[in-house]
Amino acid sequence: MLTYVSRVCRGARFSLSPTVVGVLSRSLASSGSSKAMDLNAYHLKSMATAQPATLGNLCKDNACVVIFFRRWGCVFCRMWAKEVSEISKTLTQNNVKLIGIGAEDIGAEEFKEGKFFDGDLYLSDKDAYKNLGFKRFSYINVAMSMIWTQTRNAISKSKTMNVSGDLKGDGLQNGGALIVGKDGKILKHFIQDGPADHISNEDILKILNIEVPPTNAEK
Repeated sequence: MLTYVSRVCRGARFSLSPTVVGVLSRSLASSGSSKAMDLNAYHLKSMATAQPATLGNLCKDNACVVIFFRRWGCVFCRMWAKEVSEISKTLTQNNVKLIGIGAEDIGAEEFKEGKFFDGDLYLSDKDAYKNLGFKRFSYINVAMSMIWTQTRNAISKSKTMNVSGDLKGDGLQNGGALIVGKDGKILKHFIQDGPADHISNEDILKILNIEVPPTNAEK
């Protein structure tokens, strides 16, 4: 059965396992991260004030960690939001903004009220996701991603974190992240290979040359 599935997935946008494809995708994303990117081309709306903004203005005088969530009700996105929020104070102390973006307003209020994310939230559109190279699943990909080890592990972790999700919104859209230096240079252009894929807090801090805070066990 797995052999048959692998053959089917060869013609899809994603392979059966994200590991091999992930290495290549991340390498390409990293190698292209030094290219110029017009952040002012990405128009946003604040979820707190409904005021318009551009990503360029938000990152004009600060380094930024920008998370592009798949959808607001995605359990993996909520987990990533809570995880990256653990370093929000460290980022703030180092003059780094933490920004979360969604491509649609479906489920946005629930996400905001759930206080999953300790940063500024904005709405964008799917054109921005497309222009940034964030991939879209097919229905076959969605079904197959549920048997990936990474996804199964994330589902188990969500239960220990007491984080749940829903099926509202566009479940085919994947997201990613941008890490922007204080000079406006793109330090990292991360593209998700699967729904549970994300950058670790440790990697974010290393990219920004911020000392990784010691864990409780190390104190």
